[in-house]
Amino acid sequence: MKIDIGISDKDRKAIAQGLARVLADTYTLYLKTHNFHWNVTGPQFNTLHAMFMDQYTELWGAVDLIAERIRALGHPAPGSYRDFSRLSSIAEAAGVPAAGDMLKQLVAGHEAVAKTARKVFPLAEKADDQPTADLLTQRLQVHEKTAWMLRSMLE
Repeated sequence: MKIDIGISDKDRKAIAQGLARVLADTYTLYLKTHNFHWNVTGPQFNTLHAMFMDQYTELWGAVDLIAERIRALGHPAPGSYRDFSRLSSIAEAAGVPAAGDMLKQLVAGHEAVAKTARKVFPLAEKADDQPTADLLTQRLQVHEKTAWMLRSMLE
């Protein structure tokens, strides 16, 4: 059935493609954060283990919101490791890094998602797509705040 929400097919496709990259980054960061939750060791174990759980839980909720927005725009959401690997700007963790390196990787990951999300804003604004712009604003607030908090633990 034809979609008639006031956004052209071309704009919906471009926005959905941008959101697919945000989804891939978010899912990759979710998986990395969950991995670090399982494998963190050291004197900050309790703090980091609990913090990583809060972070991966938030990311897990976000992947659904992003995927559903892609679907509302009339496009399939990517949902395989192959798709996410192709679309994500975040590298997977090799082995089990030390706790400090985990923090550094997660800072970089949250900053990467923020940069990816920012690239979609002009597309949403041009198409007058307020729901996507709102979703991106909410995601940016989370990623920038989380990056700041993680960065603060490294000082």
